[in-house]
Amino acid sequence: MTTTDKDLDQRIQTLAQWLYESKYLVVFTGAGISTESGLPDFRGPDGLWTRRDKGLPLKPMQVSWEDVQPNAGHLAIVELQNLGKLKFLISQNVDNLHLKSGIRAELLAELHGNITKLRCRRCGATVNRSEGLTRCKCGGELTKSVVDFGEPLPEKDLRLSFEHSRKSDLFVVVGSSLVVTPAADIPREALLSGAKLVIINQGQTPFDHLASLRFHERIGEVLPRAVKRLKRLMGFFE
Repeated sequence: MTTTDKDLDQRIQTLAQWLYESKYLVVFTGAGISTESGLPDFRGPDGLWTRRDKGLPLKPMQVSWEDVQPNAGHLAIVELQNLGKLKFLISQNVDNLHLKSGIRAELLAELHGNITKLRCRRCGATVNRSEGLTRCKCGGELTKSVVDFGEPLPEKDLRLSFEHSRKSDLFVVVGSSLVVTPAADIPREALLSGAKLVIINQGQTPFDHLASLRFHERIGEVLPRAVKRLKRLMGFFE
């Protein structure tokens, strides 16, 4: 094992131990968790906004939206849920991959909406686009749930995100550059409440100097291995 491999192994072991000890785990995901499913990120070296700022055209997607599937990073978070460890999941993504992977809707806040859902203008409830409805049960008009730049984030999702973050003792950021506000303010709330901050993201973030544990490696190299070790600590042997 090389020095680099040994260092990564030690950090993964630390993360597994912290997951094991945690009583209130909150996970926060950004576009980086979905790149391994073939979707582009935003601020990576070849991300959507990076290419736009350079005057370059957008790269075609490797797969269509309908064919995109959850990857090992998504499934590792589902395992945290099924092990009873995950208290809440906050996502900036609109790709529906967390719900597709098996995350329970009541544990998920989708801060920027979901391409497969419509939102009621009156009560804020969401329904599947596939149902073909134009009106909510409350009578309100249904419109797209995806939040465009300058639009307010869904009130309930934002409120729950802050509430759960303040309760967290371990806050794990997965694939986010943490620069888009107000979503990027949420990790600060966790830190102010005394939570350990773990960041798994290949690019730099404004919170790197505040992280107790930092991974620049690919999510698929880190999170599944950490969850596998967590299961051993919990007495599950494969």
